Amino acid sequence: SGGARDMAGLGAPEQGTGPGPVPATRVELTVSCRQLLDRDTFSKSDPLCVLYTQRPGSHQWREFGRTEVIDNSLNPDFLRKFVLDYCFEERQNLRFDLYDVDSKSPDLSKHDFLGQAFCTLGEIVGSAGSRLEKPLTGVPGKKCGTIILLAEELGNCRDVATLQFCANKLDKKDFFGKSDPFMVFYRSNEDGTFTICHKTEVVRNTLNPIWAAFAIPVRALCNGDHDRAIKVEVYDWDRDGSHDFIGEFTTSYRELARGQSRFNVYEVVNPRKKMKKKKYLNSGTVTLLSFAVEAEHTFLDYIRGGTQLNFTVAIDFTASNGNPSQPTSLHYMSPFQLNAYSLALRAVGDIIQDYDSDKMFPALGFGAKVPPDGHVSHEFPLNGDASNPACCGIAGVLEAYQRSLRRVQLYGPTNFAPVVNHVARSAATVLDGSQYFVLLIITDGVISDMAQTKEAIVNAAKLPMSIIIVGVGQAEFDAMVELDGDDIRISSRGKVAERDIVQFVPFRDYMSGGPGAGLSMAGLAREVLAEIPDQLLSYMKARGIKPPPIPP
Repeated sequence: SGGARDMAGLGAPEQGTGPGPVPATRVELTVSCRQLLDRDTFSKSDPLCVLYTQRPGSHQWREFGRTEVIDNSLNPDFLRKFVLDYCFEERQNLRFDLYDVDSKSPDLSKHDFLGQAFCTLGEIVGSAGSRLEKPLTGVPGKKCGTIILLAEELGNCRDVATLQFCANKLDKKDFFGKSDPFMVFYRSNEDGTFTICHKTEVVRNTLNPIWAAFAIPVRALCNGDHDRAIKVEVYDWDRDGSHDFIGEFTTSYRELARGQSRFNVYEVVNPRKKMKKKKYLNSGTVTLLSFAVEAEHTFLDYIRGGTQLNFTVAIDFTASNGNPSQPTSLHYMSPFQLNAYSLALRAVGDIIQDYDSDKMFPALGFGAKVPPDGHVSHEFPLNGDASNPACCGIAGVLEAYQRSLRRVQLYGPTNFAPVVNHVARSAATVLDGSQYFVLLIITDGVISDMAQTKEAIVNAAKLPMSIIIVGVGQAEFDAMVELDGDDIRISSRGKVAERDIVQFVPFRDYMSGGPGAGLSMAGLAREVLAEIPDQLLSYMKARGIKPPPIPP
């Protein structure tokens, strides 16, 4: 049905009661190359680009698709696009191989190899204007030219319509009072069935109700087909759930989009009454009072417009982790494998770094006695530089973490509020949507300053920031689940957080070790990052920030 047309953006789930999963965002890749190797003696190369992808957790490359062949060109702009499902929370590895095609054979070994490039989908999307240029490599001793990759989110009807209706002279259904009317909207499917997509509120005791305006994604109303029937049923609400049917009418998105006009006054008809009574006209009328439509922005709109994700790491250096020189310690540095802190840091950091152009990541520790005087600190820089705690790349953060373990003495208590407030101070200086801050706290879990942390989170919820907490070790993480606020929104001193900004995940759920360890780390990253796009959108929406136009 409609191919790309019904692919949902990364927006909120469809409102109303329409079930069904919202598909992933789809991204279209356009490939161009410049200054390719010339392999043909008498003419220029005839290039073809082949894209390979990997399944999450697998290192095996699978062919995803091929462009067309362009004759006699060292600077091809390929017409055939690659359409991929995009997941922010996954590391999606891509490989582009270029060949000079010499015959009609589909066997690539029969053609000359012109070079290749590796990247992630996140790297392309996270580049300025979602345009990435990379050198092609792979032919020893030769310059292979460059590849240019452009990512565009497929336009999938991201419009949201806001509608308001009233009714006149509806049938009286209640014995004592007037009716209590409400309406139910259904979109029609390809096979002629109907799917519920919206219910209005009930207006009590009136035959002339004015319902509140409501917003609904256009795709929920008509699945992108403006002429498809929309059925509306009008009911009289009854406390026992046996609502009385007043009547129905049909319309379409195209008709509704005309706005308030004589075309948008509908007779509410009860077919059974119509069959029985010759003189029956209708059971009242419903009138469209207003109609407006605007585009719903997606996470990628902001990323393409230049919003940068700033990533800060905070690591728990409390004594409950165990003595780092002992193999039982959560901070133990084995020569053979990374510890839980390093694994969690890599899993999350490897993905987020694609969206941070300077790749400089502030890294803090908390709960240790620090040199020179051995005072307890809850926000010390892992690199030892208080004026600039940023480390270069995820590798730089890991190195600073390992150096700190040798420098500081694990102590306590476990206080989160200082590192939350540290990042909140930075976030409070850029409220314009150009930057969004993500704090990763890795902890063994038993928190000492719950009240202060709740207050810090409630204050941070007003700022462009999200907090990810990964719990390592075997402790009970009840307090972390409370901070997560998925079930009950967190509050402090009677003030409720205006957004849910915390995501907590226990690391042990992803510990498989052995050959499947890569897969479990991908799962960990997926779990902790899945909420970030919606959290970023909720901040932008609350502040009325629109994505900037894409740079030329």
